[in-house]
Amino acid sequence: MKKILSIMTVLALILSACAVFSGCSENSEEENHPGTADDFKVGFIFLHDENSTYDKNFIDAANAAKEALNLTDDQVLFKTNIPESAECYEAAADLVDLGCDLIFADSFGHEDFIIQAAEEFPNVTFCHATGTKAHTEGLSNYYNAFASIYEGRYLAGVAAGLKLNEMIENGDITEEEAKMGYVGAYPYAEVKSGYTSFFLGARSVCPSVTMDVKFTNSWFDIALEKETANALIADGCVLISQHADSEGAPKACEEAGVPNVAYNLDTREWGPNTALISSKINWEPYFEHIINATMNGTEIQQDFCGGLEDDVVQILGLNDTVAAEGTAETLEDVKAKLISGEIKVFDTATFTVNGETLTEYKADVDTDANFTPDTEVVSDGYFHESEYRSAPYFDIDIDGITIK
Repeated sequence: MKKILSIMTVLALILSACAVFSGCSENSEEENHPGTADDFKVGFIFLHDENSTYDKNFIDAANAAKEALNLTDDQVLFKTNIPESAECYEAAADLVDLGCDLIFADSFGHEDFIIQAAEEFPNVTFCHATGTKAHTEGLSNYYNAFASIYEGRYLAGVAAGLKLNEMIENGDITEEEAKMGYVGAYPYAEVKSGYTSFFLGARSVCPSVTMDVKFTNSWFDIALEKETANALIADGCVLISQHADSEGAPKACEEAGVPNVAYNLDTREWGPNTALISSKINWEPYFEHIINATMNGTEIQQDFCGGLEDDVVQILGLNDTVAAEGTAETLEDVKAKLISGEIKVFDTATFTVNGETLTEYKADVDTDANFTPDTEVVSDGYFHESEYRSAPYFDIDIDGITIK
């Protein structure tokens, strides 16, 4: 009898232990579920703060991802106004000291300092927007990300071209006066890819359009961007777009009564009578991807590049009081054709370089200090932008665009 009781006691203890173990397993799975890992932290490094439209776009996406994944304020740390210098490395090292498992930086010039941190802290995951070196560095904890924003720029260009056509039809300008201006930050491939795709979108519906580009050599300078926009307007540009990070150009356009196409944010609050449309990269899906992957130990895409199809590239702020009639419907049609592949943004039949069609081109995809061309990127009748790495490498000056 005692032996039977003893056996029953042992069985009870085993069943009790199994129940506890099972409960621990369930709790463990729950703790690893996205948004419930209490000890997880992510740090964000931003070049500027919310006064920069570029950085505000990232900040808004980070906050949206925090809310979607049920992270607390203590789990999401921001460092703003971090320059492209050793201060970036110091910011990253501080975030590691604060317990961050994942660190993201948002500006091109941050890359070398983030790589330095990734090498020093191999147990922390580092991700970087607009960078070029993840696919060549060989680091298992370093990743790049961008988007096919040239698709959004192209769509914004279509809206601009339709507006120019309306201005021509109304007698406001002649076909020869359909000249756009573009406020660019730096003559980098990222900026050239953007303004070229914008121009090609406009020319797809307004064949006579030309475009002047002026660089500010700064990512964020409200006064200089406004001054540059005004200079382009004074030189006969009847519509202005930009790859610069402030409200300077939109405000100049509102004061001058010139249509404006912006980037990253809906600018109708600054230009209710002139803001036409904007394009942006929606970073929230990427932030959710890297946070989930880091918490759950799953794979991060080494060179993430989302597009229109997955809502990473967006157009926003279409202003019906400024846009030409039928713009919304045309954009939906063009968007569908971009997603299906019927339209290629950099179709070589749609532009020339020094009067000739581009049949081959080697781009600097595996970036080195001398920007040595290393990868053939023209085939099947188009330039394959952002297919061999996420960051843009289209750096060609095409006919119809004048650098001032």
